[in-house]
Amino acid sequence: MSLNAKAAEYWKANVRLLMLCLAIWFVVGYVLSIMLVGPLNSISVGGYPLGFWFAQQGSIYVFVALIFFYASRMNKLDRQFDVHED
Repeated sequence: MSLNAKAAEYWKANVRLLMLCLAIWFVVGYVLSIMLVGPLNSISVGGYPLGFWFAQQGSIYVFVALIFFYASRMNKLDRQFDVHED
């Protein structure tokens, strides 16, 4: 595999990972926290309506988890394409 083909494949994998993270971010941050807050509020978790929980705390937990997921997957991707730093 040539260097340009390897770089293009690396970039394609990186963009796929970014699109996955952005899709999850959109679903949690917009769909669950804003668009579906009414129906989700009929479900109670720990005494709080689920829609309120997603808007106030759940989305933050998911966003922090996304940061660690992205970092982990990028490290794995870097090793797979032999562009890691260590």
